[in-house]
Amino acid sequence: MKKFTFGTPETIVPSKYCPDFRYTETDVRYDPANFTFKTTARGCVLEIPLKYGEEVFGFGLQLKGFNHKSHKLQLRANSDPVANTGDSHAPVPFFVTTNGYGMYIDTARYAEVHCGYSRSKNRPAIPNNTIIATAEDLYKKCGLQEDTFMSIEIPVAKGVDVYVFEGDTITDIVAQYNMMSGGGCDVPEWGLGVLYRCYAKFNEDDVIEQAKYFKENDIPCDIMGLEPGWQSNSYACSYVWDDERFPHGSRVVKQLREMGMHVNLWEHAFVAGASPIYKEIAPYCGDYEVWKGLIPDLSMDEARKIFADHHRSYLVEQGVDGFKLDECDNSDFVHDWSFPNCTEFPGGMDGEQYHSMMGTLYMQTILEALGEHPTLSEVRNAGALAASYPFVLYSDLYDHSDFIRGVVNSGFSGLLWTPEVRDAASRTDFIRRLQSNVFSVQCLINAWYCPRTPWLDWDCEDEVRVLLNERKKLVPMLKEAFAQYHATGKPPVRALVMDYTHDRETYAIDDQYIFCDKLIVAPMTAAQTERRIYLPEGAWVDYWTKQPVAAGWHTVATDNIPVYEKV
Repeated sequence: MKKFTFGTPETIVPSKYCPDFRYTETDVRYDPANFTFKTTARGCVLEIPLKYGEEVFGFGLQLKGFNHKSHKLQLRANSDPVANTGDSHAPVPFFVTTNGYGMYIDTARYAEVHCGYSRSKNRPAIPNNTIIATAEDLYKKCGLQEDTFMSIEIPVAKGVDVYVFEGDTITDIVAQYNMMSGGGCDVPEWGLGVLYRCYAKFNEDDVIEQAKYFKENDIPCDIMGLEPGWQSNSYACSYVWDDERFPHGSRVVKQLREMGMHVNLWEHAFVAGASPIYKEIAPYCGDYEVWKGLIPDLSMDEARKIFADHHRSYLVEQGVDGFKLDECDNSDFVHDWSFPNCTEFPGGMDGEQYHSMMGTLYMQTILEALGEHPTLSEVRNAGALAASYPFVLYSDLYDHSDFIRGVVNSGFSGLLWTPEVRDAASRTDFIRRLQSNVFSVQCLINAWYCPRTPWLDWDCEDEVRVLLNERKKLVPMLKEAFAQYHATGKPPVRALVMDYTHDRETYAIDDQYIFCDKLIVAPMTAAQTERRIYLPEGAWVDYWTKQPVAAGWHTVATDNIPVYEKV
């Protein structure tokens, strides 16, 4: 890898807040003459050439797009991305291409990227009187079949550091990027089991009854998650047990642990006046509120210590070893629950920068609270250089195809993603969603708004039992993949194009993925009675039947999830 500095970079950038940042310069073949840099009244712009046929992937957790060639993306934190515009729970200014290199742009700004535009001013006069009646055909016709440029505009900043990585495959490149941030996260084996999040209005008796249901019906459950009702105040948060619903909160934690379950608590970082840390943390907060709660500046040691110390003494020491960090990803620009970009924080960030960094700083703070206690927890915002944090992203959105695309895309950017299961439109929909979830980095059933265990409504308890026991069988494979992630930076879940970068058939496959090196998983949605699957060059067997399957394209019709094992 090699760093290139353009102009005068800002001091508040993700690498500053990455405690294990490791930059070791090596030679790269990439020609620095390819870069064009300029400052403007809006900030600064970096341009690089893209070859015709060179495809572009990455830019964080993109639920709506895959191959970004010819697309415009704005990398801003957004809780509800509705189109392929770059908005994301986890925007990351890192991309890779099929031409053997990737680039990390070290900025906490909302960078705007055009992945392939033209600059020719000498077009020949060619008649064009074809009438096109569909938008799809129109935009396909307008696609540029020629060499183009990528522009990366960074607002406000007058300079930027760019890190260039090279490798034979995209997996090689991504692994280097992940190692620069300290390597992939190390996770406990129990974190890879089944996590069930209870109905938000459950009281302590309801939670224990839910735990007994799993035990009595031989359904695996390794982690019990409690939603907002565990707190005395949740919007904003108090971080203390509610004395009506949970008058014996610490006893509930102890009882669940005695039943063999770990405990995970929902929260967000906006501090209510009812919280015991409110007055102490107030001097270290932004100048706006969210839900009448303070916004702690977790870039400051003082704020982190107050927040972490309370969590450690009040919750972790009671036996809590997981947290769901919600609402740290900004509003969806329709609602108004978050803080504006003009917010000023005492540590020096503005609101735009803090939106980009909030998830990362929040994860760091909770890890300080956990200390030596291992975890695999959840967060709703992450960003650059996040591979070393044992937190899985999730969403309030619920389109199954988008969730599958999230699994495929997460590996490009040092992120983990769960296609969590909540409710369903039908019995088939529930089973299809759970199949995808079982073959992901975290098996999460999120019943936060479901008073009744969701699969009971669809009379599919037997199928759920089989699938969740299949998840138990996958845990050793996942643990091995995470150990490799920690040591080498190779993600446990990857798009096919990452390993098979020279196979053009993989360049548009956003609904299959490599799982733990050994498997290719091809989930199906309830709308599909059959699907096309692609197996790259090599020897493969059907995971379920162990029968050989030839490389290439196949059409599969099955009630099960198509999975293939490399031999």
